Amino acid sequence: MIDVPVWSYSIKIVDEERTAKAMAWDSPISLKEAYEIFKIIRGMKLKDAERLLEDVISKKVPIPFVRYKLGIAHKRGLSDRFPRWRTPVGRYPIKAAKEVLKLLKNVENNASNKNLDADRLLIIHAAAHKGRYLKRWMPRAFGRSTPRIRATVNMEVIVREV
Repeated sequence: MIDVPVWSYSIKIVDEERTAKAMAWDSPISLKEAYEIFKIIRGMKLKDAERLLEDVISKKVPIPFVRYKLGIAHKRGLSDRFPRWRTPVGRYPIKAAKEVLKLLKNVENNASNKNLDADRLLIIHAAAHKGRYLKRWMPRAFGRSTPRIRATVNMEVIVREV
């Protein structure tokens, strides 16, 4: 018998009729960048979060880095845009923003299938978890080899109609 992995959300949902959820597994993005994006969009309206990520992809608005910020340059006006975070440190994580935006579009489609109003959706839970490590071997000189390891990220988003 083959062991099949079981996927579940990290929180329990009380009101299933007014919530929608979506997950993405093994996304080839950085866990640290996904963490910082989810920290910003958690608690936002879904449409505002999608607009923010589109601005990040077009390099109009940087994402403030709060936890993983050592060695990152300051961005002008970042503290004015996000006064809640009180940090001038930020970046434009374009690849991670594209993957998170794809996940937000997915949860919006899931909400529309449940007949929820897309303009009234609030992101109540957004999290990034470590995914699988994909390990490959790269041949080197004199019969040796070096591992090439690629990390992946599992993401989950839950929205509620308010």
